Amino acid sequence: MNALTAAYRWLNDQGPAFGAPGLEARWTSSKKDAVCTAYAASSRVWYTISHGILNEIYYPTIDRPQTRDMELIFTDGETFVHEEKRDFEFDFHYIDPDALAVRVVASDLGGRYTVTKEFVCDPHHPVVLMHVKIEGDESVLSRLKCYALLAPHLDGGGAGNSARSIEVAGRRAILAWKGNTSLAMGVDCGFTRSSCGYVGSSDGYQDLSGNMRMDWEFGQALDGNIAVTGEIDVARNREFTLAIAFGDGYHAALAGMMQSLSVPYELHVKRFVEQWHRAASPERLAAASHDNGRLMRISHNTILAHEDKTYSGAFIASASIPWGNAKGDDDLGGYHLVWTRDMIQSATALLACGRIDTARRALVYLACTQRPDGSFAQNFWIDGTPYWTGIQLDEVAFPIMLAWRLWKLDGLGNFDVFPFIEHAAAFLVRYAPITQQERWEEASGYSPSTLATVISALVCAADVARAHHSPELANFLESYADWIEDHLDEWTVTNDGVLHPDVKRHYVRIQPPKPGESFYNPAFGEGRYNIANRAPGERYNFAANEIVDAGFLELVRYGVRRADDPLIVDSLKVIDKVLKIDTPYGACWRRYNHDGYGQQKDGEPFIHYGQGRAWPILTGERAHYELAGGGNYAQYVKAIERFSSFGGMLPEQVWDYADMPEQGLYFGRSAGSAQPLVWAHAEYIKLLRSVVDGRVFDRISVVEERYGVRREERTFRSEVEFFQITRPVTELPAGKRLQVLDPERFRVVWTVDGWANTHNTDAKLVGYPGFAAELPIPPGTSGTLEMTLFWPLENRWLGRNFSVNLEGA
Repeated sequence: MNALTAAYRWLNDQGPAFGAPGLEARWTSSKKDAVCTAYAASSRVWYTISHGILNEIYYPTIDRPQTRDMELIFTDGETFVHEEKRDFEFDFHYIDPDALAVRVVASDLGGRYTVTKEFVCDPHHPVVLMHVKIEGDESVLSRLKCYALLAPHLDGGGAGNSARSIEVAGRRAILAWKGNTSLAMGVDCGFTRSSCGYVGSSDGYQDLSGNMRMDWEFGQALDGNIAVTGEIDVARNREFTLAIAFGDGYHAALAGMMQSLSVPYELHVKRFVEQWHRAASPERLAAASHDNGRLMRISHNTILAHEDKTYSGAFIASASIPWGNAKGDDDLGGYHLVWTRDMIQSATALLACGRIDTARRALVYLACTQRPDGSFAQNFWIDGTPYWTGIQLDEVAFPIMLAWRLWKLDGLGNFDVFPFIEHAAAFLVRYAPITQQERWEEASGYSPSTLATVISALVCAADVARAHHSPELANFLESYADWIEDHLDEWTVTNDGVLHPDVKRHYVRIQPPKPGESFYNPAFGEGRYNIANRAPGERYNFAANEIVDAGFLELVRYGVRRADDPLIVDSLKVIDKVLKIDTPYGACWRRYNHDGYGQQKDGEPFIHYGQGRAWPILTGERAHYELAGGGNYAQYVKAIERFSSFGGMLPEQVWDYADMPEQGLYFGRSAGSAQPLVWAHAEYIKLLRSVVDGRVFDRISVVEERYGVRREERTFRSEVEFFQITRPVTELPAGKRLQVLDPERFRVVWTVDGWANTHNTDAKLVGYPGFAAELPIPPGTSGTLEMTLFWPLENRWLGRNFSVNLEGA
């Protein structure tokens, strides 16, 4: 007996040997030696170590299964073992078009039997129910066994899970746990046998693959990457209901499972569908679709389903994990987190469906996660615990925009939104126009898409402030928004484009910070930045004029720019040349050129690097632009519908290269990233509403009224330059006034004649944004302004001077 075979026999008796990432290790023993076998997931190699020394390398005869959260395996014990995903043909249906109740009919490739599965949730308990009905050749069914395989990944990870077989009220079931989180799996007819093992070694798949029979009945598996198996005797139970229940502690999970199984499945289905009918889809939007509203209904329900049921108002980005079968516990922060950006998209889409109360829940939830400085975490767990810590200004701006929309709809109820808005607007003033991360969460600098949201949010905040009897704050916020808008093209446009022979002036993805500005990184080189997720050996440092995305379309979406603005039109020519992919199902666009976030070029999953693929959400953004400009948007509505899966799920990315059947990748169909991406479903819903209204739903009236006219027709101009220590001004154009900003009370000590004469200007409070001091520089003054700051309450000097060139009259 070799060491690998011995390991299979002994694995259940001992716990994990080591916890190194990527290894699943177990101790075994013999009379001669102590042996450790470890499976390296990345290379699919078993290592045998004796007394700490690597002796031999074995390639297992039983291939390690891919990640299985839950599946059924069927065997007659003699001639076949059928795994659902490999050995069946599927037919998928929704039990009811207005409910997320699913029916899947799986047919044995040999035509001997069919398995009909229905999935619903218990409307009153955290329990998933799968009802199974098996029909077919009686000679096969009389010998058939069904095995439910489940790989618990509790508390966000596969490591450290435990399980044991138990008996509850005379029925065999399985209990799994990690920390205080528990899972119970049982079936109404009771498992005839059960086993708890370790993935890749002693799990049920390995057992059944060996001789088509269940030989192992391990009572428990502790503290590891585990898989549990329950046997159902199909000969006696051609129809059964399986339950997977969750709870805080053993009793909660077991009681939930037993409560659900005590209710006839037919009653569960009836209640489930009835409750979905109470949340009826907005049928008037179906008129704008090309599939009679099918994807509209699915999208509406998918968004609703992604609101957490414990933390009301918390909408996660996706219940799926991008390339989840290739990820380990070193990357727990999947899309099952709350991203403020994605969440606002979901809430706004539900507003488009008329769901004001749901959108308000989202806003109130966000208000409870707002930090004292007015910001929000880059993303966070549903209990509000931050995960990543980057500063993304659009994720601070979007909540202001949602609050404004609800305020205009009189949908705030008793929620006083003004303090919430004041704090968020103050954060924008302190950090804008430079964001640490733009909407793709990677690069720092001046982002067209981020600045579109910042400008819009500040104008919305000013509108609310004025209505709350704060005209000084309103004027200040509008002035700051006007200043950003006035410099927008200067900060985000290249005049030396290299991507299109006929277009030299266009928007770039992002303009990096300059020396002395926030988030400037001298290692990148001035005017350059690094692109994340590039493959080993690939170039990753680029000049700003070499990289584009279509984020500037947000300027049109919210009303900051007109659709026929020549710069917008020219920039789209570059985008279409560099990023557009014409798939068999319609046009789609990549996020930006040289993007590394996507399936690898050989079709392998994204693991730290890859090639960014085309995103259906960007087809929706282009459709909104075409609608705003009177173009052909209908083709893009149809394309999005065709990008959806058979079950109506919209992917984050579609494969945008030639078919790779061996990898399951087909041109224009879903790649391995998130599916569904809730943002994509929200974009589609908003697009339908925009088509029905004949106007972009996201358009903000006060923004459009201020900036959406031709520039020569505007009734105002930006007359102020804003100076902050984190972003110093070096030039003051003629006719402009200079305001100095800081969060704390301060005094500006300044001169325009080389300190022959010294002036002191005390700052005034402008609200939560802090203090502002406008320097009374005589009109027409030229030369150099020199200044420093003093904080009287702290008796502290800045300790250095700034110089500003005055252009004079």
